[in-house]
Amino acid sequence: MAAKIVYNHKAIENKWREKWEENPVNPKVDEQGNPKKKYYCLDMFPYPSGNGLHVGHWRGYVISDVWSRYKLQQGYYIVHPMGWDAFGLPAENYAIKMGVHPAKSTANNVANIKRQINEIAALYDWDMEVNTTDPEFYKWTQWIFVKMFKEGLAYEKEFPINWCPSCKTGLANEEVVNGKCERCGAEVTKKNLRQWMLKITAYAERLLNDLDKLDWPEKVKKMQTDWIGKSYGAEVNFKVDGREDEITVYTTRPDTLYGATFMVLAPEHALAASLATEERKEVVEKYIYDSSMKSNVDRLQDKEKTGVFTGSYAINPINGAKVPIWLSDYVLADYGTGAIMCVPAHDDRDFEFAKKFDIPIIQVIAKDGKAIENMTEAYTEASGTMINSGEWDGMESAVLKKEAPHIIEERGIGKATVNYKLRDWVFSRQRYWGEPIPIVHCPKCGNVPVPEEELPLRLPDVESYEPTGTGESPLAAIDEWVNCKCPVCGADAKRETNTMPQWAGSSWYFLRYVDNHNDKELVSREKADAMLPVDMYIGGVEHAVLHLLYSRFYTKFLCDIGVIDFDEPFQKLFNQGMITGKNGIKMSKSKGNVVSPDDLVRDYGCDSLRMYELFVGPPELDAEWDDRGIDGVNRFLKRLWNLLQDSLAANVEATDAMVKERHKLVYDVTTRLENFSLNTVISAFMEHNNKLIDLAKKNGGGVDKETLETMAVLISPFAPHFAEEMWEQLGHTETVFRAGWPTYDEEAMKEDEVEIAVQINGKTKAVISIAADADKDSAIAAGKEALGNKLSGNIIKEIYVPGRIINIVAK
Repeated sequence: MAAKIVYNHKAIENKWREKWEENPVNPKVDEQGNPKKKYYCLDMFPYPSGNGLHVGHWRGYVISDVWSRYKLQQGYYIVHPMGWDAFGLPAENYAIKMGVHPAKSTANNVANIKRQINEIAALYDWDMEVNTTDPEFYKWTQWIFVKMFKEGLAYEKEFPINWCPSCKTGLANEEVVNGKCERCGAEVTKKNLRQWMLKITAYAERLLNDLDKLDWPEKVKKMQTDWIGKSYGAEVNFKVDGREDEITVYTTRPDTLYGATFMVLAPEHALAASLATEERKEVVEKYIYDSSMKSNVDRLQDKEKTGVFTGSYAINPINGAKVPIWLSDYVLADYGTGAIMCVPAHDDRDFEFAKKFDIPIIQVIAKDGKAIENMTEAYTEASGTMINSGEWDGMESAVLKKEAPHIIEERGIGKATVNYKLRDWVFSRQRYWGEPIPIVHCPKCGNVPVPEEELPLRLPDVESYEPTGTGESPLAAIDEWVNCKCPVCGADAKRETNTMPQWAGSSWYFLRYVDNHNDKELVSREKADAMLPVDMYIGGVEHAVLHLLYSRFYTKFLCDIGVIDFDEPFQKLFNQGMITGKNGIKMSKSKGNVVSPDDLVRDYGCDSLRMYELFVGPPELDAEWDDRGIDGVNRFLKRLWNLLQDSLAANVEATDAMVKERHKLVYDVTTRLENFSLNTVISAFMEHNNKLIDLAKKNGGGVDKETLETMAVLISPFAPHFAEEMWEQLGHTETVFRAGWPTYDEEAMKEDEVEIAVQINGKTKAVISIAADADKDSAIAAGKEALGNKLSGNIIKEIYVPGRIINIVAK
């Protein structure tokens, strides 16, 4: 007897990679030469960290490749590109740490990660590769900015921004987490700087409403909904007592206006300093300064509310009462109007503030119209009857809440309005490693965009690129680059020296993949119409607000100006969970718990690692990594390999049991795959393989060819090299990825007999096998026979649940 061929993952994987290189498995046309329908499956592209990939990164890429290959088997042409998010703080901070130029460190990191990604054997089309630092790419990032500038969506503004003293740059609100820099963890402060802004608020309503048409996880939709933060209410004008000034407040509860006993302004409010009376001036100025040193997040999360009385008063427009004007850092200048009316009887925060500073509390909403004596906490129930509210007394608060904005508008003391938490996007960074902002500052013409035909405005090559810490970019020190001529009038002018944030390139990169060599257009309409938008987007939930919101904004803008004809970038979204080290600790080089895929690929093979990445747990949940688990997956592949070899030698004809098992296998794998329950797909392969091995033992040592062919096709998205080798050994000369996804027959899956429990008064007394299609009478008869003398007394009821139980009720 010839020796059994042993599974050799190295030889098999090397062999098939060479074959795929010569004969790609993802053609754009079918065998008749007709264009195939596209399916665009996209990964969130990586920023090229110096640490390279660990097994956690692999997980997302494996998930996307499995889905891509599944769609390939369904007959689609798969758009599955990869590129590099290489500008921005992560790349620059790494370069500073290593003492090299970011251009060099980024190129080295890209080369290393690309090598690692190729080990996954994913279906990536490297002809589509993009890199956000390539001038031919960022030419179009700058072009989008110029278009936004011309449409009034990009503008300059000086105001206090979040400042990271470690990264030495401004941060958008979204980049501050719990008062700390998202990238380096340093405590964020405030700094008054000239900034470029993008008017994302112009798209707030569309960004909110269009979430309904997306097949995204509900938790992500909710996060975006909350971030946009739409609310209905009124703007109310309070005159400042003894002055011509008015202070406008935004409130969602205009029905409580009679209960407004004080007013609070953000320390940055335009009137804040001037409202201080002479005796309050020093303490007010100190409070304004101290507040400027805190981040917005810290200000909102401080447990103890602080504040300072300005000495000035405003007039409540509904009743003419004088209300003191305070400053407090829990009010933010960039939300609403930067001023709020405070109703301490009905707001926890206002109640706490009023109690601390001995400010009157007037209840205006009461349950059943009965006032609370000696209030110890705010009454925050949404409904109640109005009291202490003049002509509004006796009205239901829920009704008045809707009517009050219009009453206020009719009286000329304000207007009904809608407000959003969403703020305009702080778009400039005081760093070197980013896209230069294509604006020229001319003393005669003002801000002038670089002419589109002169793009890209290239980032100058410099030796010293470290952040200055002064609020200016390192580019400001390069006179020969900064000094230029105005494109409009030819006068001496200066270039903008701030650069764009990392999000600039990642907000639209997915569009460029499909036409990455086009030097005339961002993307041609022909290719955009043929291959866009993205059908499936896969990546971490950490990008739920920032990247996804920015990408939606860019897509809507590009649709509005006619570049593309769709206004949502990603039709379906899947967020994979994180792979952690022991005890759920995030993998990081500093913690020493990073697991590299390189050694595992060497020892077990790519296919084993791909399947184990999915087997560790539900793909949407975090999972703790344990190297030992890969042994089980590797043993499964070896057992399947041995079954293949035995079956080829035995040449077995299909039995009814094999046919049934084959259809069950197709059903289980397809159903679980469609539900994205990828870990249970791997379980299904193992379970059915064990059953096939048992059937093989009963039938000459093997199973039939068609069952093995079906297994090869089903496993091809998960273990592509193994599947190709299996397919070839079964006699096929074409790739397994032209086979088409198998179907199942529900009739063929039906059991001839089923095991069911036989109960007396709900307690199981026997288990019998009966025909799966047995009628009630024959099933009951078989059950009674099995019970024998266990059944006694009078039978009250006979119950048969087909395929599950027989229950005899007796007493």
